[in-house]
Amino acid sequence: MLTRAEFLGGATLFTGMLLSPLARAQSDEMSVIQGAEKVLHDLRKDKEFGNAQQLLRRARGVMIVPNLLKGGFFVGGEGGEGVILARGRQGWGQPAFYVIGAASFGLQIGAEAAEVILFFLTEKGLNGVLNNDFKIGAQAGITVVTLGSNVEAALSGPNAPDIVAWSSASGLYGGLTVDGSVIRAEPNKDSTFYGRRLTSKEVLFGPVTSPRTQTLRRQLTSLA
Repeated sequence: MLTRAEFLGGATLFTGMLLSPLARAQSDEMSVIQGAEKVLHDLRKDKEFGNAQQLLRRARGVMIVPNLLKGGFFVGGEGGEGVILARGRQGWGQPAFYVIGAASFGLQIGAEAAEVILFFLTEKGLNGVLNNDFKIGAQAGITVVTLGSNVEAALSGPNAPDIVAWSSASGLYGGLTVDGSVIRAEPNKDSTFYGRRLTSKEVLFGPVTSPRTQTLRRQLTSLA
């Protein structure tokens, strides 16, 4: 017969086994949030990105991808997990989980991974991306540019872009090409992270809160 201590120990182990998949999932989502925090920290120091504040002041939303990988994602393509945040009347909302993938992102020579931020400068650009399986370059009327020598002129011209892409690989400006990449919502990750069933738009625009996202949202606010 089991002693009380043995019974309680076994029950604790069994409960841990039951909870471990959920705990692991929550840990995975939290690692994406913390990765996004690191991207914003790196952006603040990047000399190649002098107009970060200008872009963020204008942005209706952002997508932050901490680790865009070359190969092994989207069935042999390239991509990574990230979060999208939208700006509302009360400031930056909660992050919703998304993935981005493509056959090729055209990373700089020798780069196997990059940090990526997409700035949605117009409502049209943000709303387009929030549609399921949005494909950059395929939606008529939505313009996308990569941060580089011509972006300053594009931002000040009469036909400003809807989306601006910034990337950094190994601490260097990456010149990422995003045309053809697909952005897809991950509502199951949202539901796991926030503890109840939610759609991506409910996270972005609804009354959802989490203390675990405060640092990320505070960083965005301070940059803008």
